[in-house]
Amino acid sequence: MNFTCAVNRRRFLQTTSSAIVASALSGGRTSAQSSNDLRVLVYGGDYAKAAIDAYVKPFEAETGIKVIPIADEVTLTQLQLMVNSNSVSVDVIALNYPTATVSAAQGLLEEIDYSLHNKEELDGALEFAKAPYGVGQTAYAYVMVYNTETYPAEKPRPASWSEFWDVEKYPGVRTLVDGQYGSQGPWEEALLADGVAPDALYPMDIDRVFASLDKIKPHVRKWWSVGSEIQQMMHDKLAALYQAYDGRTNLLIDQGVPLEINWNQSKVTWDLWAIPKGGPKVQNAQRFVEFATRADRQAAFAKLFPSAPTNLRAYESIPEDLGRRFPTHPDNIANSIFINAKWYAEVGADGLSNTERLIQRWNDWILQ
Repeated sequence: MNFTCAVNRRRFLQTTSSAIVASALSGGRTSAQSSNDLRVLVYGGDYAKAAIDAYVKPFEAETGIKVIPIADEVTLTQLQLMVNSNSVSVDVIALNYPTATVSAAQGLLEEIDYSLHNKEELDGALEFAKAPYGVGQTAYAYVMVYNTETYPAEKPRPASWSEFWDVEKYPGVRTLVDGQYGSQGPWEEALLADGVAPDALYPMDIDRVFASLDKIKPHVRKWWSVGSEIQQMMHDKLAALYQAYDGRTNLLIDQGVPLEINWNQSKVTWDLWAIPKGGPKVQNAQRFVEFATRADRQAAFAKLFPSAPTNLRAYESIPEDLGRRFPTHPDNIANSIFINAKWYAEVGADGLSNTERLIQRWNDWILQ
């Protein structure tokens, strides 16, 4: 995950008591719950604070519906427990795209009632943000990053992943994300480096992925696994070229670290607002999701917390210098690729999902 979606979400913010949070996520009920309350998971830390100001308080003011923000996130296992035990006590949740895809396939999510959404708002939303089972709330990207001391603006730089792989023309130590989790890995980048067209990445040729990774492996100093790790590496200037998260990189740029993002062929993924199946307040949950995905609300959130909107109309209200730091800015997203979580979740005749198959290949390959 990137800075906006990992560190801050896990920095727990006590907007409600921990007892309420624990009970909500386990499927239990508490005395604090009221028939007029709507419980919404808003992750944690500064992210949660921004969500409360941009979404929760304005929604309460407009509708009169009391919202209890829960500063935490739900796992697939917790969601399965709540839904399958018919004890859903969290009304709106935020899920990353891969988890939402699996959850929807398992019947754990309500379908979104798009009849509640204004057509102008829907027209402004990116297509990937309008899934049957969830509405995009924020996007983030894996990007190529230059150490500008090694690659200043006046010096030739790699502008694509095929050029990132070209260590003779563009010398220097590299870093890439590791593949130990399967759904996160330099898979798409390896195929792009090997000449696969962006619109032909899926279904991925796993043999071709690892043949391409063989070529870059000797030049990778570190295969990083979490955002804090790559952030520290960039801070310490441990490589000339990085694959990193846009949020982490922008944070360091603001601190004066000599870095610059190349947005070409950035790999975009996103989080969605979703509604657990069979909850007691689905109608009001639908109203919250519609409200939170309006352009003005996403713009308000982006000004409070550096997170890319999925409704492009939000950019009309976001300062240009801020907007250009986001992966969904029209200029940045034009040459991006989008993660296909459905492919990662597909299960083959051997009973393994593509994610599991990648994990197995990675574990064997990295030890070679």
